[in-house]
This record gives sequence, C-alpha cells and structure tokens, in this order.
Amino acid sequence: MQKAKKIILIVLMVALSSCVSKKDITYFQNDIIEQANVSNSYKTVFKPDDLLQITISALDFEAVKSFNLPAVSFASTTDRAVGTPQQQSYLIDNEGFIDFPVIGKIKIGGLTREESISMLKSKLDPDYVKNPTINIRIANYTVTVLGDVRNPGTYTIPNERITLLEAIGLAGDLNITGKRNTVKVFREIDGKKLKFDVDLRSNKIFTSPVYYLQQNDLVYVDQNRSSSQDAAFNRNTGLFVSIGSIIVSLIAVLTR
Repeated sequence: MQKAKKIILIVLMVALSSCVSKKDITYFQNDIIEQANVSNSYKTVFKPDDLLQITISALDFEAVKSFNLPAVSFASTTDRAVGTPQQQSYLIDNEGFIDFPVIGKIKIGGLTREESISMLKSKLDPDYVKNPTINIRIANYTVTVLGDVRNPGTYTIPNERITLLEAIGLAGDLNITGKRNTVKVFREIDGKKLKFDVDLRSNKIFTSPVYYLQQNDLVYVDQNRSSSQDAAFNRNTGLFVSIGSIIVSLIAVLTR
C-alpha cells in the first residue's frame, strides 16, 4: 500500500512540474519603468550588405539625371532593354563603400542616414547639383524571429523602424512554452557578433539597447525546461503515462 502511494505521489509531482506558472508567462510584471532612461530616438546606421536606394532631386532636372540611373535588363538576342526600369540600388561592400555615379567610391557604412545625406550634399553641391534633396532608404531591411514562436521567419520592415515587441508580434507572439525571461537578440556591430538577453516579464525591456531592433537582427526564443524535456520523449510517452496511472490506481484499489 505504501509503495502504491509513493508511485501515485511521484506521478502527481511529474504532472505538476510540467504546468506553466502564470509568473512565467505574463509580460511586464516586474520592475518599474525608468522614464529617465526611456528613449524614443532611433537612428539607422548603414552596414555592409545593406542595399540602398538613393534618390537625388533638385529644380534642375537635367542635373540630377546622372545620379538617378535606372536599373534595366537587356535581352541577349536583341541587346535591348526589357521590362520596366527599376530604381538603381547600391550594395555596401565589406569595407563600407558604395560606387556612386559620377562621384565614384564613397564610404557610407557606419554612418547614420542624416550623416550620409549631409556627406552626399557636400559632394554634390555646388559642383554637380545646386541645393539637392536626397532621400536614402534600405531596400533589404529585415529582421528574423526564430524559436518557440507561432510564425517564425524573416520579416521585411518597409519603414526601417521596429521594436523587439513589434517583431515578436509579427511572429504571432511566443508559444505558451516559450521562455520569456531569456529572449536572445543577436546583432552584428563592427564585424562582431553580439548577444543580448531580454526578460519580457520585466519593464526594463523599454530601456534595453535592443528594444529598437536594427537591420539583420536575429531574435531567438528558447523553449522552457518542461517543453524541452517533453521533446526528448517520443509521441507515445503520454499514452504510456496514462496507462501507468491506470495501473497504479488499480494497484491502490486491490491492495486496500
């Protein structure tokens, strides 16, 4: 009888240990929001492998034509342009340079959008274009969310501004088994891969250096311990546990 009771107790403990506590899944439950450290400013910094679309505008239309070259495809048989011309894009190389029309190679990697526009204006005005208006956007701005979320994948961000919470929202939120206390963000800075741990249960997320994501950031959500343990067993484990529970119950009744 005592042995049967011990077996039942062990089964109950295992079942309870697999339950998810509310404190493990509720967002923003800990810590106060430190308003003095909250910053709503965000600046895009251009990096190698960014694909830039640069548009130069001015009152003198002829003067800017050389800087807004269209990208076209040519038929191999007729050597004529085919399809609809697209805006030219400029890929930042590993050293941070792009090859810009007329001007040649210029280093734009490591600069913010404002710094890049100011630098281009200084090279164009007044020798090539007077009072130019310059617009720069990243054509391949993406973030990736992987792990224990509902819709993992790579997402294109057209407005080049996204928070960690918004990225998780795009991925359909974490599954109930996702670990909220150690969400990982991987980021490349100056050629080095850095890892940041974020606790979604804490309001300190709003002051985190990765609250605003950057292009090519990777967000990874790990499974909680009980879910990881479940993954180690085959899909029939639940059936075996149920059968074992029935057997234990029968033993308890027969040994009374």
